[in-house]
Amino acid sequence: WRRRTTSVRSRAVKGMLSGLWLGLAAGFLAALLLLQWLPPPPPPASPSLSLAGLFHDLVRYGKTKGGCGERPAWLQHFDVPKRWFCHFYVVAVIWNGILLLWLIQSLFFSQPFPVWFQDWLSVLGEASQDQNRGDKALSAFLVCLFVWLNSCRRLWECLRISVFSTGVIHVVQYCFGLSYYVLVGLTVLSQVPPSVRAGREDGLTVRWYHVLGLLMFIWASVHQQRCLVILANLRKNTLGVVVSLDHSIPFGDWFEMVSCPHYLAEVLIYVSMGITFGFNNITWWLVVLYVLFNQALSAVLCHEFYLSHFKHYPKYRKAYIPFLL
Repeated sequence: WRRRTTSVRSRAVKGMLSGLWLGLAAGFLAALLLLQWLPPPPPPASPSLSLAGLFHDLVRYGKTKGGCGERPAWLQHFDVPKRWFCHFYVVAVIWNGILLLWLIQSLFFSQPFPVWFQDWLSVLGEASQDQNRGDKALSAFLVCLFVWLNSCRRLWECLRISVFSTGVIHVVQYCFGLSYYVLVGLTVLSQVPPSVRAGREDGLTVRWYHVLGLLMFIWASVHQQRCLVILANLRKNTLGVVVSLDHSIPFGDWFEMVSCPHYLAEVLIYVSMGITFGFNNITWWLVVLYVLFNQALSAVLCHEFYLSHFKHYPKYRKAYIPFLL
């Protein structure tokens, strides 16, 4: 009876990450649905705060923040500059770089993870120790590498390509963004088999889905990069000098199909990681589900902004999933 109780408790604890990602996905889906039927924010002449106004203030940022109407002055004290997005990627590069280093040391030099970190993963992790641990270890290594490379690229884009206006984000969004990539890294390493965490790996096994995941990751990353360059160039002249902070209609690449192709590319990047895990990693597909709804919320708000500000905006464009949403 005691063994059975311990086993049940262990399974409950080890489902923590899956439950967390499921909860986040459900929360953003609920926010997306609420956006459709909540009353609009108060008009500019009425700077009052309602539950609907608070909701809009929490989910909107940057150019879509104007959809909140006139906000009370005290609420604006919770704003931070949108350009602070780069802080997310600084944290991501450092944290996930450390995790990647530990994983490399374990896989190739038989050095175990720090004991305290192994204890963390034993609570959070859902990886099983079985005969396929070689391909599971390579899957985790590739996904950890993808996360780190993606973070490096996004940091470089924030610092060298993107042109930020005076837009703001809510401090709650900012704090969530800082913790998000820490949680992603923990999720990836929680899928590493226990023997690998302890520095006992017999070898790596390459599977066809590793190659497919790598190719899809590169493809989605290239398109996201192109789309972000297109957005940045809207505010630059032919010499690359910033001449305006106004918003314009983007054209080219996936912008011909959707308003927010960089959000679509983000989802595809996470799908490529799910493929790299071998299609059957439930925890990671819950991460993908969260990213899908999170990006959908931002895309719908962004699409709404374009439609309301540009009379001749292309009618055939969807928000971020071609022909669907």
